[in-house]
Amino acid sequence: MMRRILVLLCTFTAGAIVGHLGIASIGSHFNEPHLVYAQTHKPLMITHLYTGPDNQTHAEEIELKFTPGNPAEVSKMMTITSAELHRTAGGSVDDWHRAPRRQYVITLSGHGEVEVAGGKKVSMGPGHIDLVEDTTGKGHITKVVGAEDRVTLQLPLADQSGR
Repeated sequence: MMRRILVLLCTFTAGAIVGHLGIASIGSHFNEPHLVYAQTHKPLMITHLYTGPDNQTHAEEIELKFTPGNPAEVSKMMTITSAELHRTAGGSVDDWHRAPRRQYVITLSGHGEVEVAGGKKVSMGPGHIDLVEDTTGKGHITKVVGAEDRVTLQLPLADQSGR
């Protein structure tokens, strides 16, 4: 039963991510190749947490690149080994810590905040994707903002050696 729920959740999450995409060209559906409708897609961003040369955790926003598909565009991400659901109580604070492994962390519900070097704070709400790679150095602080639990889908990367 739990495995079925996990499969459904992973399918739902993948669908939610892909759901941010649009169809690249409507004109081809009408057999009118000369008629192309320009569509502007909102960039899909991912927050990358990494350890810099100063041994501090830094955060950068990276735009996911998509290649045309039919009907959906596709962005190839790194291979994962498994999937875990984590639920953290509202108001929780995980003081300075490093990531236990390289992984994607996708917020499904609730709200969080990560603090990195220099006091920079990154807000995380439903649909927010993090690529967490700060397995060395000082690490980061993770807070659950508000009284609602934060539920995340954690996807450990197959390649734990880094880029």
